Amino acid sequence: MYAIVDIETTGGYAENHRITEIAIVHHDGLQVGKSFRTLVNPVRNIPSYITGLTGITNEMVLTAPRFEEVAEDILKMLEGKVFVAHNAHFDYSFLKKEFEQAGINWQTKKLCTVRLSRKIIPGLRSYSLGSIAESLGIKITNRHRASGDAEATVKVFDVLIQRDKDGQIAKALKRNSGETILPPNLPKEDFDTLPAKAGVYYFLNARGSVIYVGKAANIKKRIAGHFSGDAREWSRQNIRNEIHRIRYELTGNEMLALIFESQEIRRLWPKYNQAQKHRVEEWGIYAYEDRNGYLRFSVNTVMRGSQPLVRLSSKGDAWNFLWEKVHAYELCPKLCGLQVTKGLCFQHQTGECHGACQEIETSKKYNKRVSKMLDTLQQKGESLVIIGKGRTQYEKSLVLVKEGTYYGHGFAERKQSIETFTDVQQLVRPGVETPTIHNLISSYLTSVKEDEVIVF
Repeated sequence: MYAIVDIETTGGYAENHRITEIAIVHHDGLQVGKSFRTLVNPVRNIPSYITGLTGITNEMVLTAPRFEEVAEDILKMLEGKVFVAHNAHFDYSFLKKEFEQAGINWQTKKLCTVRLSRKIIPGLRSYSLGSIAESLGIKITNRHRASGDAEATVKVFDVLIQRDKDGQIAKALKRNSGETILPPNLPKEDFDTLPAKAGVYYFLNARGSVIYVGKAANIKKRIAGHFSGDAREWSRQNIRNEIHRIRYELTGNEMLALIFESQEIRRLWPKYNQAQKHRVEEWGIYAYEDRNGYLRFSVNTVMRGSQPLVRLSSKGDAWNFLWEKVHAYELCPKLCGLQVTKGLCFQHQTGECHGACQEIETSKKYNKRVSKMLDTLQQKGESLVIIGKGRTQYEKSLVLVKEGTYYGHGFAERKQSIETFTDVQQLVRPGVETPTIHNLISSYLTSVKEDEVIVF
């Protein structure tokens, strides 16, 4: 027995929205049975654009029952039935959330008539409910209302049952088929062929444009997590509905996946990669000479076109860096922007500062120590290669750093010897260092690691 369901809501995803109307129709595989329909008071305002689409107003639901008041009636209609809906994840996620808030644990098998239609009636221009109904000669009355759309879905489901010569419905209902978690427009073959390996993956829309780039130590597991609804952002229907294909590139290890992901986001700027679309805030240490001739330091955010002595990922890191230099070169913390006090700094009391903050020590003598510290900052960073796990057992990955700056990454045969910088340079694809990549490599080099690091 099937329960064919349609709902109307206050918005596009279950996490922050509520049901305003629900219709349920029983179907035994041959004919229609019992039905149920009710408006639902969402206990919140219905946005005007939703009212424009559905015709459901705040006044209409004002006297309607709240979901918890009809939850038992709805549960009785759904219990023991296969849940069927057009774009089933949408309706199912809302009902699951509403039941949870009513203190009811509900789950069941489900079928999506979008996915089934793609398999049983291939080649249609669109698989929206309106388009499928039009192509099948089904007239929808009361469009975008729960009862009207539920009745249309019943008729579409009737056709699917009649044309299902290859047993697609039975296959979809098998445990671990994967059909119930996948986005409506994604071919199951794309998901089935995903590897359980480290790499970068791409979600493409109907036009073949990349709309999201992600990385994973296990691509298949990560993508399954997106689609299962565990991640809040993936419950937003506009993301799921736009995914038509998946591509991927193996990287061999997660570190390289992180680097490649950052570069691909920067290259493609996919619409759903919000995090890296915003400029990563960096903090810089700047030097200047005050009117008394003392060399001083300040910590500020790095602005476009500015040239700090050192770039760091946070203000705290910049302050810690300067404190290390204060202790190492007996500098004044006030002149380094680390203390704001009247008179002498606290370090003068312990003997670490020689009184430059009150001109007890001359600028000439003080600046000599500052200059020594500046010389260490102007030294070029190390050139090195990080050698890690490759995409196959016969391969190794390479991340090349030139004078402290990310140069590029690539792969080589595991048996190939690496002796000079030039050896690696010929094997890697040059890339652009971003703050994200710089921080990633810096953190990696200061942490416990299994990979080999060769310094040139």
